[in-house]
Amino acid sequence: MTPAPRGYVTIGRSVALPVARASVIAVTVTVALLVAAAVATLSLGRLGIALPDLVSALTRGATGKQAFVLERLRGPRLVVAVGAGAALGLSGALFQTVTRNPLGSPDVIGLSAGAGAGAAFAVLLLPGVLPAPAGALAGAVIAMALVYVSTGAGFRDPGRLIVAGIGVHAIATAFTQYVVYAVERDKAAVLTAYVNGSLSARSWEHAVTIWAVLLAVAPLVAVFARRLNISEMGDELAGSLGAEPKRARVVAVTLSIVLSAGAVSVAGPIAFIALTAPQIARRLTRLPGPHLTLAPLVGALLLVLADLAAQQAPIPGNLPVGIYTLAVGGLYLGYLLTREWKKGSL
Repeated sequence: MTPAPRGYVTIGRSVALPVARASVIAVTVTVALLVAAAVATLSLGRLGIALPDLVSALTRGATGKQAFVLERLRGPRLVVAVGAGAALGLSGALFQTVTRNPLGSPDVIGLSAGAGAGAAFAVLLLPGVLPAPAGALAGAVIAMALVYVSTGAGFRDPGRLIVAGIGVHAIATAFTQYVVYAVERDKAAVLTAYVNGSLSARSWEHAVTIWAVLLAVAPLVAVFARRLNISEMGDELAGSLGAEPKRARVVAVTLSIVLSAGAVSVAGPIAFIALTAPQIARRLTRLPGPHLTLAPLVGALLLVLADLAAQQAPIPGNLPVGIYTLAVGGLYLGYLLTREWKKGSL
C-alpha cells in the first residue's frame, strides 16, 4: 500500500481511497470511543465483568459467569451491534452520496417499513412457520422490488427513487398496523421489540451473518469509492471523467440496500443510524465526500452507545434499542432542520 498524490491511498491498480489529516484524526477518535463503549458494555451492571477480570477473560479465556457473559449474554450482542451499526452507517453514506440528499437513507425508501411488515406477517399470521428475521428480510426485499419497479427507471433516478420509496413506506406501515390491529394484543406484543429494532438475545449466528455481509460488500465499496467521489461533481463532469455515474448510482444503491437488509435480518429495522452516521462523519471532518470509512465507524459507535443505554438506563420495561435510536435520531433531525432553516436553506 503506497500513498498516492492528492491525498489518496492506492491498493493495487483499481482501488484508491481518499485520505486527509482530519479524517485520520476523526477515525482514530471514533475507534477509541468505540473501544471504550465496548468495554463499558461488557463491564457495567450487575452481570458486568470487572475491568481487571475483563482483560484476563479476553486474553486467557473465561470460565463460569465470565464465560456466560462473554459467550452468551453480551459478547454476541456487542459484536452484532458493531456490525449492524457499521452496515447501516456505510449504507447511509452510499445512499446519500448517490442521491445527493443529506436527509436520504434506505429507511426513507421503505426498506425498514418493508422489513417491519414482513416481520409482522411472519410472527402474527404465520407463527411457527416463518421466523421473524426471515420474514423481515423477505419484506425488505419485496419493498425494494416494488420501489425498483414503480420508479420506471430502476435505481437510476434519485428523485423517483425517493418518491416511490415514500409510497412503499406508507403502504408497508399501513399493512403492519392492520396486521397488529387485526390479531389479539398478546400476540402483537411478541412483535413489538422486533419492529422497533432489538439486540436482545443475539447469538454468534447473527454475528456471523452481519459480518459476512460486511466482508462481502466492503471490497466492492472500495472498488467504487473513486467513482462515488467523482459523481459528487455532477453527472456531466463525472461522465466526462469516465466515472459512469448512472451505473455507479445503481451499484451504490444496490449495495446500500444489501447492507441495510443484512442489518435488518439480525437486529430488525433500527431507525436513524443510516441517516445520522454519514452526517456526523461529515461534520467531524468538515470535508466533502462520502466518508466510506468514518461513516460505518460512527454508525457502529452510535448503535453500541444506544444498546448500552438500553441495557443500563434506569427505565422500566427493557426498551428495545430502536426506541433509543429513534429518540436520538429525531432530536438530531430536528437540530439539522433548524440549522438549515436558520441558514436559509429551507
